[in-house]
Amino acid sequence: MSLFSKILAWFVVAVLITLLATSLTSILSYKPSSHLHAPFALMIALEGVEARHAWETGGRDALRQTLDRFQGVTHAYGALFTDARGIDLVSGQPQAALIGTARRYPTFFSFQRKGLVFSRFSSDGKYCFFLIISPALLIFSNFQPAHLLVIVIAVALCYALARHLTAPLRSLQGAVEKFGHGDLNARASESRRDETGDLARTFNRMAEQIQKLLSAQRRLLLDISHELRSPLARLNVAVELARSSDSGTVPLDRIQKEADRLNDLIGQMLEVARLENDPSSCKLERLRLDELVGALVEACSIEAQARRCILTWEAPAAVSIDGDRELLRRAIENVVRNAIRYAPVRTKVEVALENGNGTARLKIRDYGPGVPESALIRIFEPFYRVEADRNRSSGGSGLGLSIARRAVELHHGSLHASNAAPGLLVEIELPV
Repeated sequence: MSLFSKILAWFVVAVLITLLATSLTSILSYKPSSHLHAPFALMIALEGVEARHAWETGGRDALRQTLDRFQGVTHAYGALFTDARGIDLVSGQPQAALIGTARRYPTFFSFQRKGLVFSRFSSDGKYCFFLIISPALLIFSNFQPAHLLVIVIAVALCYALARHLTAPLRSLQGAVEKFGHGDLNARASESRRDETGDLARTFNRMAEQIQKLLSAQRRLLLDISHELRSPLARLNVAVELARSSDSGTVPLDRIQKEADRLNDLIGQMLEVARLENDPSSCKLERLRLDELVGALVEACSIEAQARRCILTWEAPAAVSIDGDRELLRRAIENVVRNAIRYAPVRTKVEVALENGNGTARLKIRDYGPGVPESALIRIFEPFYRVEADRNRSSGGSGLGLSIARRAVELHHGSLHASNAAPGLLVEIELPV
């Protein structure tokens, strides 16, 4: 059974039960002390007054005619009129059981073998009127043809409400089915401003994230296949040269160089995968960030001298943070070496550390060509390289900045780049 059918059925049943309960309440509601009476209860009370008048003015025959007329109108099993002791004033038979029940439940009814018994005492308590009627007759006699129109309208409203509640779920189901069949652009309607709309928006955000992840994965696989193909092709060439050459020194050196590059590339890929899949691998410790960066600058100064650029270092007093020493070292080293790689000859690569407002900010700036504005965010994606990038000739794989970004994020920090005109400025912010 569908959710739509369940909701519709529950609403219809609820409406019918409400109508039935309202009908029964109208029938049974009677309090002598109140001026508010339901029609059926008021009718019994008035018939009791009329029966008393007939008895007191016309005697037994007048009372019998009055009760017969009332019984014929209501189609009841019987109508009795007794005195305060329970003696039937028409037949003279005692009705002790009826009068006892009437005294115990003056505003309700009792169950008897023939049906429901309603009793009403006169205002002075001298007489009691009894009406015995079938339960089915009591219920259905209270319904009128106009009630069918009310039921039809109620069912139509229930249908509209059930459709209104389930329509966004059907839309969401369609979007999920399309998404599951490979249509990554499938989205649910977000027009609703209730819980179903919130569910649709949550699904759309999830679908957007999954689409981005799958697109990044596909792009990553293409990049990996391309990056691995180049050193493997050069290895094959070097192997052929080694086979055809009398002196194997030069070809073997080239084979070793390409093998080392391939091994380094695979190591970086594994590092990216480890950082993405196992954030808990961070081994936090209290460390001096200024000392860590200072040691890195000193180690990278040899590479800067080889490229004939100047590496400068400026640091405040001690800056201590909680972090994984090896992850932070690799992240900062990747950014510094990337800046050295693009620094023109006889220019500076500036490394500066600032401490303030609970945040350590590390700035690395070169005076190279910079990066197009549209690529400033994408340079931290795996294997992404700008069209005019020299990584292919300088040996870069496009993984260094991606590893740096993920390592910084694992430390609840941020890494972003901006053009400094000239050059590129990369800022790393870490909580102190």
